[in-house]
Amino acid sequence: MPEQTTGPRPTLEAVAARAGVSRATASRVVNGGAGVRPPLVEKVRRAVDELGYVPNHAARTLVTRRNGAVAVIIAEPEFRIFSDPFFEQQVRGISRELTAHDAQLVLLWVEGPGDHDRIARYLGGGHVDGALAFSLHNDDALPAVIDRTRIPVVYGGRPAPGTSPAVPFVDCDNRGGAREAVRHLVDLGRRNIAHISGPDDQTSALDRLHGYRDVLVDADPTLLSRGDFTEESGARAMAELLDRRPDVDAVFVANDLMASGALLTLRERGVRVPEDVAVVGFDDMASVVRRTSPSLTTVHQDIEDMGRLMVKLLMRLLDGTGPVPLASVITPTSLVLRDSA
Repeated sequence: MPEQTTGPRPTLEAVAARAGVSRATASRVVNGGAGVRPPLVEKVRRAVDELGYVPNHAARTLVTRRNGAVAVIIAEPEFRIFSDPFFEQQVRGISRELTAHDAQLVLLWVEGPGDHDRIARYLGGGHVDGALAFSLHNDDALPAVIDRTRIPVVYGGRPAPGTSPAVPFVDCDNRGGAREAVRHLVDLGRRNIAHISGPDDQTSALDRLHGYRDVLVDADPTLLSRGDFTEESGARAMAELLDRRPDVDAVFVANDLMASGALLTLRERGVRVPEDVAVVGFDDMASVVRRTSPSLTTVHQDIEDMGRLMVKLLMRLLDGTGPVPLASVITPTSLVLRDSA
């Protein structure tokens, strides 16, 4: 138990004296430095606990050249961040891994180009050690803004063409997962297989569309409809498909939220799933799948683990322990069969 005291807060000198080591040794242990023998490390840590010592952040920064904080930049408006469970899962993985590295998460979101100057000033102001950025759009100047700050960065999702190839990213096998989903629908004997795609300015949506076309090379354009990754857009796109192609007998939807919306429209129209129309989603987000009826067949990607991997790559950049450029990571996907297809 820390000693109860009403006097001044414990100093590093007091920790060193209690542990019987020099101030320099105590400082290296407290600030995460190397080169201290394990028995001395244990003595210092015990002294820290007994005295209730709290390290001085400014002093720690001078020793480690680190702020102990990482910016997480989501290129979406606030309402999307707090309504889409994809972001919740990815930020959870990031937060847990940052905690394991004794680092703080600073959340920044981008409503539009007007926020770029604010983001650049913050990143360039020495407040954080590095940045994680995801949900980027192909026409977004944000990657260039981040690049100008010269801060280490890792992207979530494959960046748009033209982004510096030296910047590592973490993404799932969007195209391969889409191919597996569509092949499953073909194997079920479905012949008029539609696709509800995501926004065409995001690489994940384009990769999933390309996966659909890899299997259905000659797909009729009337079987394609576009959403924006929200449930409402999925419902709207499904209604458009049914009006345009009443013979549709299957649909691969580019994410689970839109698939949930598509299922609502099918139910409202009296269309049986999967008997009349089979439905496959993408993401396998438990919070969405739990409320679908029938339960959604979907492509699984480990969203939380992708967040963890982003942090691990960034820490390798900060520590200088990885090759330059650092290799990006593509995580596998798998089809999870349930009742909708």
